[in-house]
This record gives sequence, C-alpha cells and structure tokens, in this order.
Amino acid sequence: MRIEQARQVYSAQIKEYREQQLLLTKQKQELEQQMRLNPDHAKAFEQEAATLELTIQAVNEKQDEYKDYMEKLMEQRTAMANMVVAKQQGEAMEDYVEDLGKIMEVARRLMKGDIVPPTDEKKLMDYSMEMYQAAKNMGTMIKNQERKEHKSLWEDEEEPEPLEDPMEVADNSEVFAEGPAIESVADVMAAAVE
Repeated sequence: MRIEQARQVYSAQIKEYREQQLLLTKQKQELEQQMRLNPDHAKAFEQEAATLELTIQAVNEKQDEYKDYMEKLMEQRTAMANMVVAKQQGEAMEDYVEDLGKIMEVARRLMKGDIVPPTDEKKLMDYSMEMYQAAKNMGTMIKNQERKEHKSLWEDEEEPEPLEDPMEVADNSEVFAEGPAIESVADVMAAAVE
C-alpha cells in the first residue's frame, strides 16, 4: 500500500473513532447527570456506566493504535521527502560546481587572449563583472600571439529535467509496514462489552 492510501484509510478511521468517542463521552456525562439527579436509582445506572466506561476505553485504545501508526507513517513520509530534497540539493551543488569550473576556464581563456563565444563571456560577466574585466584586461595585454577560438563550454548542456515534488514522491512510496487491522467502531464497541 502506498503512503497516501494508508494516510487516507487511517485518517478516516481516526475520524470515525473520534466522532464515536465524542458521542460516548456525551452519553457518559448524561448518565452521570442522571445518577446525580436520581441517587435512589444510582445502582440501576451503575451497570450501564461500567459498560459505557469499558466501551470508551476500547474505542480510545483502538484510536490510539491508529494514531501511533499514523505518526510513524508521517515520519516515514517526511523522511522520504527529505531524502528527495537532499538528492536534489546534491545534484544542484554538482551542477553549480561544474558551472563554476566552466566559468574559471572561460576566464583563463580570456586571460590568454583567446576568443570565446559571447554566451560564455556573458556567463562570466553574470558570475563576476570584476573577474570578467580583469580577464579581458589581461587578455588585451598579450601581443604577438595567435588567438585561439573556442567553442562554448555550455554547448552540450541538456535542458534540466523538472524537479520531482518531494511530497508526491513520498506519498507514492510504499508503507514501511502493514498497519493495524481496520476494525469498525461498532465491532470494537461490541467486543468491549462481551
């Protein structure tokens, strides 16, 4: 099962249990009020109160089991998303370092007085106008040398692929472990009073 599917299933279960828990708590409060108003009949209400308490306890335990699983599921989802982000950051850093190397090579070529494509010069200018001006100035000082013409260092670059949405990748990952069995609230309540 995928994380997103599990989140939907267990969120629905938690919601159903929470709603039932509110109803049971309301019933308990009403029963306690009847016991206070009719102290003579308190014994008659005690059995019902005990049954209601057991039911509430069973519903709470099952809800807690689902909540614990959801917390672990969310931790896995977050860890998966963080892993994707870290990978993307690593790839971006690799690209940056590669581009920085190319920029330094363009500066070196200009310092030697060589001819580089205007797009490469623009990349150097965008990176550092001071470095560009220094490289151009050094290149103009070199005389009586054959100027070599170079192709662009960025010619063979591919269009960058769009980045994956880390949360989408995490949602489509498989769950770490099968969750607790899905039981309806009615079944849990019935089992509590048996």
